[in-house]
Amino acid sequence: MGITEKVSGPLVIATGMLGTKMYDVVRVGKNKLIGEIIQLKGERAIIQVYEDTSGLRPGEEVESTGAQLSVELGPGLLGQIYDGIQRPLEILEKKSGAFIAKGIIADPLDKKKKWHFIAEKKKGARVSGGDILGYVQETQMIKHYVMVPFGVEGELKSLQSGNFTLEDVIGKVEMHGKAVDLTMLQRRAVRKAGQFKRKFRAEEPLITGQRVIDTLFPVAKGGTAAIPGPFGSGKTVMQHSLAKYSDSEIVVYVGCGERGNEMTEVLTEFPELLDPRTGRPLVERTVLVANTSNMPVAAREASIYTGITIAEYFRDMGYNVSIMADSTSRWAEAMREMSARLEEMPGEEAYPAYLPKRLAEYYERSGKVESFSGKVGSITIVGAVSPPGGDISEPVSQGTLRVVKTFWALDAALAGAKHFPAINWLNSYSLYITMLNPWYLKNMGEAYIENRTYAMSMLQREAELKDIVQLVGADALPDAERVILVIGGMLREDYLRQSAFDEIDASSSIKKQAIMLSVMTHFARKSQEAVAKGVSVERIAATKVRTDISRMKDIKEKEIDGTEKKFKDEIDKELDALAREQETTQVEEAKA
Repeated sequence: MGITEKVSGPLVIATGMLGTKMYDVVRVGKNKLIGEIIQLKGERAIIQVYEDTSGLRPGEEVESTGAQLSVELGPGLLGQIYDGIQRPLEILEKKSGAFIAKGIIADPLDKKKKWHFIAEKKKGARVSGGDILGYVQETQMIKHYVMVPFGVEGELKSLQSGNFTLEDVIGKVEMHGKAVDLTMLQRRAVRKAGQFKRKFRAEEPLITGQRVIDTLFPVAKGGTAAIPGPFGSGKTVMQHSLAKYSDSEIVVYVGCGERGNEMTEVLTEFPELLDPRTGRPLVERTVLVANTSNMPVAAREASIYTGITIAEYFRDMGYNVSIMADSTSRWAEAMREMSARLEEMPGEEAYPAYLPKRLAEYYERSGKVESFSGKVGSITIVGAVSPPGGDISEPVSQGTLRVVKTFWALDAALAGAKHFPAINWLNSYSLYITMLNPWYLKNMGEAYIENRTYAMSMLQREAELKDIVQLVGADALPDAERVILVIGGMLREDYLRQSAFDEIDASSSIKKQAIMLSVMTHFARKSQEAVAKGVSVERIAATKVRTDISRMKDIKEKEIDGTEKKFKDEIDKELDALAREQETTQVEEAKA
């Protein structure tokens, strides 16, 4: 038992804390505020408190729980909305109303509800941490596998199927001559990375349904991506689209320090969203962690770790998990405030010197791994970054870019022009393309890779020509270059641009993307051939097939089969006719 000596916002210094350990969770003051020890100096402990410390004064008692900050894991996680330290917001609202009262203890999971557990392991089997005992059909889509807690190892003496609460004993393991009870509930410390058997090389893309991402800047399953962008450039909408349409089986969404009204939209919209793949509510495979900008600043740090630990739990079951962190800049700002209160030596822009290390540790918890049960799962981390004024030279953006392999640069100008996703195709990059090419070659064919390379070269060349046009005008360019402006405009407006509110165009399957890209690049190549034969750019741009191509995004997925040949035949017919007509005209002019 210790005594508070100093209170500075979320930072509390307590004396008489001999026997406590780093990262022990403590209860501070008469309101029993939840805090965590982040420094120890003799008998003095420096504590970051995850709740509002107004009214707390020196002399109040501090009690250590002896346990680290942990999350409770078990059936019932899916569909939950938690605060930064895994307290369900629904329960907090019932206990305290619109504003969260101090010191509330709320069970993260319902301990009274019974779940139907189906045992898979047999009595007498040798089990250890991470092994799967059986499962609960938590939702229609997700089997929640019940695993042996890490640290438990021995012979399985009993295991039974039936209806149990999370704390009921479902079996026993003999460990060092003693019987250890097994339940469906386990706890994991959030600051310690999850354990696994081995890690694999990235080899399969995460299909997001966003054409600019899947085609030009893919992220691998088990990879990392950053979405930096200024205010209003669409970071949150982008992450919502990824959560809804990507082919991840589980989504963990962490709203870290975002504006309250923006987070409210997320919390009200998510329960109403339907999974486009199954037609079931999206929340049946989603966990939300909400920590808004008006909540205690120290809890922002905890929310990031809470989310990634939950993601690791589902990864160990063999699921592909995506975690959306919105935004890591607010998390870094919380670290900066705590560092200032600790009077640490500031780094660049007053961020703590260990900021790059913390960012690297977080993103390193991604990956495709084999768990101790033998199942293979992955965690893909997508972190939004909110650089002040959109300046990505600031420390959080630069620290993130050092460790992530995919960079989706959001552009305020594109967002202002209602171009969604507002990802700038000239500033973005993906380091996974080479690693994923074998997958594309096997599943999409060599033509897809060639078309992607060709499309990117056309977009880059168009950007160069637009700079020249601003100086001398489009009429000063030869037709061979003016046609590139037409091709680039088609790729930008009809392929890269999507509508987040259109039922059909909000997401495209990889099959539809490949067909659209094949048709557009075929039109582009034929257009260049036609121009070389003397056909004017204006006549090519005015063709009927050009107008039809612009409407390909509106074709339903079930109707896309067979359209590639149809469009290519029409392109050949119209552009070859223009070329023949031009040749006839040239012959007649030569005779004249």
